[in-house]
Amino acid sequence: MVDIKSAGGRVNDALKRHSVDKAGFWVTETETQEFNVEGGEFTLFRTLFDNGLNLTVYHQNKKGSITTNKLDDVSIDSAVEGALASAESGIADEAYDIAPVQEKQCFHDNGYEPDMERLFERTRELMADIEKRYPKVLVDQLSVSHQKIHTLYLNTNGTECEVFKGKYSVSLSFAGHEGDVTTSICGTGVMTDNLDKPFIELGTIETQLKEAEAQLVTTPLEGKFEGVIVLTPDSLGSFLYGILSNFACDSAILEKTSIWLNKLNEKVADERLTLSIKPSDPRVVDRDHITSDGFLEEDYDIIKDGILKSFMISLYVANKSGFEREKSSSFSVIIEGGATPYEEILKGIKKGLIVGRFSGGRPGSSGDFSGVAKNSFLIENGEITGAVSETMISGNLARMLMNVVDISKETVENGSDVLPYIAFDKIVISGK
Repeated sequence: MVDIKSAGGRVNDALKRHSVDKAGFWVTETETQEFNVEGGEFTLFRTLFDNGLNLTVYHQNKKGSITTNKLDDVSIDSAVEGALASAESGIADEAYDIAPVQEKQCFHDNGYEPDMERLFERTRELMADIEKRYPKVLVDQLSVSHQKIHTLYLNTNGTECEVFKGKYSVSLSFAGHEGDVTTSICGTGVMTDNLDKPFIELGTIETQLKEAEAQLVTTPLEGKFEGVIVLTPDSLGSFLYGILSNFACDSAILEKTSIWLNKLNEKVADERLTLSIKPSDPRVVDRDHITSDGFLEEDYDIIKDGILKSFMISLYVANKSGFEREKSSSFSVIIEGGATPYEEILKGIKKGLIVGRFSGGRPGSSGDFSGVAKNSFLIENGEITGAVSETMISGNLARMLMNVVDISKETVENGSDVLPYIAFDKIVISGK
């Protein structure tokens, strides 16, 4: 493994030799230990070592970036030259900038050193739990790993931020299987910085295994109606990504396509909804400590009690638009739970759909969406009446946020996000 502090110093020296105006860069060393399970047998165990340099330069008001996994002197010099060449082909813009000098920091997150013996034990335990509790589930592949990541960020204004972090990752794909009947392949995953709990208790692993068995018997939905959808934490995450990408992120603000462009400090959602980015939250495992522009990360709210408080925009777009930059580059979203238990929310729904997964195209700039609801269950008169197939849902992302029926008391943590179940009204649900 390379000495990344030495490598960082050599990158700085190369930037000075080439008279680069401004630059920010990450030097990273990663050790990954991973293994796979197929057909109930361990089929792979390997340890991977990787180095990396991610460099962005700003020269004569032009931006250029480059990445390389070689950190010898010749490769570093070549990377600086390549980034400058990339900048030279760009368009000059005075809005390009890096953060002023930040206080020197060194962060030691949990989980940096792995316990591989315990990791094997937890993996065997997961395999046994699935076989015992969900005999109608066939695991296609199970991948388990630990990543040990040492990162150094430096910029030409004098910022230095060093991070030691580690994470265990579990990823599995599976299907319900009984006789000649097989469901579609499902997948789920989770990150954690400790091995205190059985894997089956983390994230939505057990919920999705249970639903895979329930999906062995499905009924096509007949007709079309406007009703309530209940988004599980898994499907809610994909909808939130679409909402934030469409209305709050760089391109939407820079190109002025966001329907939220003039709605800062105005209501854009139900007052029970607060959507935050919190890199300091201990439930976020793969947390960032410094933004892509070189600012130390801070917690912040995008929506607070239904009011739009912030956009998720870089320093460049902030300089172009006049809005405040994002305080974290993370896309890990936290929505705290509400007051109503999940089961009580279901009891109050006359007719609707629990949506486990959603498959659809990119929503339009207005937020209109349409697609297939997968791993879904029909609700009638407060009861789950069974799994359904061939079901479409359509609506508008912005209006969804204003039509919240309720937010569950329960939340799910997957190491990246913390999300509840949320029920939304006035969604068109259609079958055959």
